[in-house]
Amino acid sequence: MGNRVKQPEKLEAVRRCLVCDWTGTVEESADTLEIGVPCLECHAPTERIAVHRPPANPHAAALGRLGGLKGGPARAAALTPKRRREIARAGALARWKRR
Repeated sequence: MGNRVKQPEKLEAVRRCLVCDWTGTVEESADTLEIGVPCLECHAPTERIAVHRPPANPHAAALGRLGGLKGGPARAAALTPKRRREIARAGALARWKRR
């Protein structure tokens, strides 16, 4: 049995350039500094503005998605046409209210 070196946790980070305002998603290790990684466009320093971590248990996440994929169509099939219109109308009014 050999000694295994533990790999640092990988995560997706959204970074923004401090000079050219470039914004993009990059994969980096969890111990990467918040400011300092070079911009992909101008090579100036960037700052981390968001982090997307992978789910702790990918099998549980897959099961959750599976249930979610079934739930939407099942709910739509159970609704009456009148109730679907009410929901659609409420959504449209909410969207137009924001303008």
